[in-house]
Amino acid sequence: MLDPKIISNTEDRMKKTVEVFKKDLIGIRTGRATPAILDKVQVEAYGSMCPISQVANITVPDPRSIVIQPWDKSVLSTIDKAIQKSDIGIHPVNDGNIIRLSIPPLTGERRKELTKVVKKKAEEGKVSLRNIRRDVNDELNKLKKSSVASEDEVKRAAEQVQKITDKYIKTFDDIAAAKEKEIIEG
Repeated sequence: MLDPKIISNTEDRMKKTVEVFKKDLIGIRTGRATPAILDKVQVEAYGSMCPISQVANITVPDPRSIVIQPWDKSVLSTIDKAIQKSDIGIHPVNDGNIIRLSIPPLTGERRKELTKVVKKKAEEGKVSLRNIRRDVNDELNKLKKSSVASEDEVKRAAEQVQKITDKYIKTFDDIAAAKEKEIIEG
């Protein structure tokens, strides 16, 4: 008899893969200001590395700018340096109290590059889904060989795993298409 946890664990692993993909896409600039652009920027503050959001208030006063106001002015220059060293491609303007980031509009060429990045990340995610499917199918085949499960049970479970895989691959495609549209329309 097959353990029903095999199927539920498969779905959980695939859901987590989709969540990771969504988080990766948040960091891709679309020409609009969003605090999520700064999510991966780490600042050294109080003896450890932490995200900017843990040492400052981040606001978006308009669609083209982000304002960072540290709770402690002593970390202002550290935040400034961390943003400059990061790969977000935005130059910070430090006025001594706050840091402003002006989001430049995306060029047509840059939009095309970003859509390629989205497609690449989507394909990597779909490969991860297929790897999860392969691992589960291998596990099912081991159960069949050891006579823990019948051939029919394994076949039904493999069909369920394939349906789940197809569902999440479509989810990846839908999320990627929405992000590409967002990038192109700016």
